[in-house]
Amino acid sequence: MSRRARVSPAEAGLPDGGARRRTPGLRREEVAVLAGVGVSWYQWLEQGRDITVSPQVLDSVGRVLRLSSVERRHLYVLAGLNPPAPEVDPRYADMCEGLRRLIDAWMPYPAHIMDAYWNTVVYNDAAGAVLGMRPEITQNCLVAFFTDPIYRSRAKSWEQNAANVVAQYRAACSERPDDEGFRAVVDELRELSPEFAELWERRDVAPGGQVRKEMEHPVVGTLVVESTQLRVPARPDLTIVLHTALPEADTAAKLEWLASPEGRRGSMYPVAG
Repeated sequence: MSRRARVSPAEAGLPDGGARRRTPGLRREEVAVLAGVGVSWYQWLEQGRDITVSPQVLDSVGRVLRLSSVERRHLYVLAGLNPPAPEVDPRYADMCEGLRRLIDAWMPYPAHIMDAYWNTVVYNDAAGAVLGMRPEITQNCLVAFFTDPIYRSRAKSWEQNAANVVAQYRAACSERPDDEGFRAVVDELRELSPEFAELWERRDVAPGGQVRKEMEHPVVGTLVVESTQLRVPARPDLTIVLHTALPEADTAAKLEWLASPEGRRGSMYPVAG
């Protein structure tokens, strides 16, 4: 009822007739007609009665009431249905600059942001210095994990983490089973990496969480970090990956040095690998 009250007849494409309306916003019968449902059924829906509803009808009602993505998901929950996949509300489409400030503030620790397919959106300087992220490689984290020679030469924990990384990607795919974007990444990697193809056929799934990574940097030696995947509800299409120094191998001090002017100069021409 509250959502109905905020939609004017003009916004719904109806003439207001010029007469004073006692009902703020749309009337029940107007919503029912615009959504293609019976007036009594729509009244029962508003009253929360035990009636049968379908996703198609809820989508029609949501369209008439001009519901946002999060409101539409909430309507599904109220109706006892599985909500659709989260979508980006246009009001929050400009959050990337703020997220960029977040990962820059994470310095001297590596941080990056990736989209639903694990394509790299942006990364901070430490991710370039430690993880080998750079413009000239394929900007997909899964593809780079298996095919980037610099990352593989540095990742001492690569074999321990590979199966879990693939399982996490399969779990991400399961959120959008009909999305061709995921299939394109998988097909590409099957051609490029027999290791990936073998792990993919295991059909394991795992949630994105925390992963311990041991790196061998060509300048400062061993680094031990923990990566954490974070989701922002307003931007469900993005995942923030933050790396934190673990209390091993003097990692925090080494990352501080790599981010310093002296460290940047010393890392400008790293040895092979």
